[in-house]
Amino acid sequence: MTKKTNLMSEKLKEEIAKELGVYDEVKKPGGWSNVSSKICGQIVTKAIEIANRSVE
Repeated sequence: MTKKTNLMSEKLKEEIAKELGVYDEVKKPGGWSNVSSKICGQIVTKAIEIANRSVE
């Protein structure tokens, strides 16, 4: 069995969710399961953009 590793901090995910306008869904009962996979993909894309900017 593999151990799940969080590569993105909860704070960063929440900040991006606020930018994308889905933070209210995250705070409802069920948390991140309320957010569609499409939006989760957008969150990952945004996090990659932020990481690339910090490397440059």
